[in-house]
Amino acid sequence: MQFTVSAQKTTIKVACIGDSVTAGYLLANSETESYPSQLQAIMGTNFEVKNFGCSGATLLKKGHKPYFKTQQCADAITFSPDVAIIHLGLNDTDPRNWPNHKEEFDADYTWLLDTLKKQNPAVKIYICQMTPIFSEHPRFKSGTRDWYWQIQSHITNIAKTNEVGLIDLHEKLYPRPDLFPDALHPTKEGANILAQTVYSAITQDFGGLKLPDFFTSNMVLQRNQPIVIYGSANGGNHVEVTFNQQKKEAITDQYGRWKVPFPAMSPGGTYEIKIQSNEETIILKNILIGDVWFCSGQSNMAFQLQNSKNGNTEIKKAIKNTTIRLFNYKNLIETEATAWDSIALLKTNQLKFFSGNWTVCDSTNAKDFSAIAYYFGKKITHDENVPIGLIEVAVGGSPIESWIDRYTLEHDDKVVDALTNWRKSDFFMPWVKERANTNLKNATNLKQRHPYEPCYNYEAGVDAFTKFPIKGVIWYQGESNAHNIELYEHLLPTLVQSWRKAWNADFPFYYVQLSGIDRPTWPAFRDAQNRLQKIIPNSGMAVSMDYGDSTNVHPIIKKEVADRMTLLALRYTYGKLVTANGPSPLKAIQKKEQITISFAFAKKLQTADNKELVGFELVNNKGTHIKTEAFIIKNQVIINIPKNEIIKTIMYAYEPFTRANLVNEANLPCSTFKLELN
Repeated sequence: MQFTVSAQKTTIKVACIGDSVTAGYLLANSETESYPSQLQAIMGTNFEVKNFGCSGATLLKKGHKPYFKTQQCADAITFSPDVAIIHLGLNDTDPRNWPNHKEEFDADYTWLLDTLKKQNPAVKIYICQMTPIFSEHPRFKSGTRDWYWQIQSHITNIAKTNEVGLIDLHEKLYPRPDLFPDALHPTKEGANILAQTVYSAITQDFGGLKLPDFFTSNMVLQRNQPIVIYGSANGGNHVEVTFNQQKKEAITDQYGRWKVPFPAMSPGGTYEIKIQSNEETIILKNILIGDVWFCSGQSNMAFQLQNSKNGNTEIKKAIKNTTIRLFNYKNLIETEATAWDSIALLKTNQLKFFSGNWTVCDSTNAKDFSAIAYYFGKKITHDENVPIGLIEVAVGGSPIESWIDRYTLEHDDKVVDALTNWRKSDFFMPWVKERANTNLKNATNLKQRHPYEPCYNYEAGVDAFTKFPIKGVIWYQGESNAHNIELYEHLLPTLVQSWRKAWNADFPFYYVQLSGIDRPTWPAFRDAQNRLQKIIPNSGMAVSMDYGDSTNVHPIIKKEVADRMTLLALRYTYGKLVTANGPSPLKAIQKKEQITISFAFAKKLQTADNKELVGFELVNNKGTHIKTEAFIIKNQVIINIPKNEIIKTIMYAYEPFTRANLVNEANLPCSTFKLELN
């Protein structure tokens, strides 16, 4: 409902009812900076906005400081508002309140609503989903974390049952911990976001017709899945979408959102989409239907085609490949060893770190695109004869924690503490913290955001795409987590599960194993990555250790690695009868003084260079590592046990930079592995 001022009534009275967030606690001047004060400035002189916030107040009547007993409550009722905005519940998460009196929450909220209606039957009431409580809050893990979300659920039901409006004050602030110095109360900028959100709810002014970032000309839409075009416009507006000779209509909801579904389509194109609302029109051209792959990770995924081996030759071939479309979600600034300026710091806080649009693949757009993703997409579109869309969202040096959503990390007791004071946390590699501290040297906000921070890349980059259907994900990351292998074994499955939940799809997830380099933890990390593909459903790993560089974390050989990941997709996603896996050890058996190792995915074991087999070592019962010769005999690996040794473990390719050379008939390599002797 959009409020207008009638000739009989010169002003519309707006009551802002709530706790300390409404009152403006911690602000330098609550009289001018609190969200009701800023709302008054936005609404203008035709509205009279009053602040009836009371710090520490609970909605519960039996709470430790019940709002209904306060002077602010009495004054709000006496004010007889035309519009009431109620934001209560944060203090109800206190252990003195929710565990004892939660069954009375709905009734107590209804009492407040009925009291306002009794005072003014025409009052328009909005109740609010609560602003965030972040993990640094002292009561977070002891109960507030769980009770908070229970209360949010109650608030949604209360709004529906009592037929009042619902304003979400959580959504826009949840990814902005930088605006909450004490994890509970927003700054002036945070209060402004609250004011703008409330303003839009009251006036239904959502800024006119808008589309998400990824709806642009030249895009690829996922084939064989329903196609949903959606966006925002002002409340109650009529939106008309024309696509594929079909015209469909929608009306925006109370939050200004609209969506229009179209049937699933076969691959092909090109198409045009026309969106109209009132006097506004958006036209998207040159659209294809095909497969969309989300390409993410750290610097080896971001590694540009122009810098890869033979990359410049490949760029010349990519004069204009119209069946491949690229969405390069480029970084605002690189995470190099420099201090960022105030503009970069501000935009990073505002989640404006990524920007981009769909482009047709040509020599100009391909050169700075991910080499791994480009070669992957090129081979898929060639072998499948289907248009391919590639979305690159990658940040050099970024740890995996930065790619996981906040809710997942908050509710994971193993890693929730990684969210607190992360730049001094042992959860993170020293290099990661040092580089972030260098970038943020000029920051004045103690909670300055950074793309290495937990959740950041999800919130600023990934989240925008989770309503955009995709075929699958390719991932190249781990270098910044190799210091804590056990934690990564927990976090990679967590990431995959959380992304699949966000997209509501069980898409395939293919990833690149870390290469060979002289870093001591990398062999065990490669081994862990190898095991994880058996733990994560619908996943696969491309081995890259044989294309590593002993001194460079960014090996330039990318096409061959991408081809291995493409084989996995062709076999397990597209159903092609290709060999996609290298030899995988099944078991090791000792007979007398000889060990025999058998392998899956190996019709013919051989060596990559046609020389003697290298890369095996034995570990005895005292933990001593013994370099040993190994031989391929009758499609098995045979190792002779040194005299008087009791062997417990066989290891392969366990040198950081390895020249291990076991491959199968397709010349696909065996991964680093550790195998206990049966």
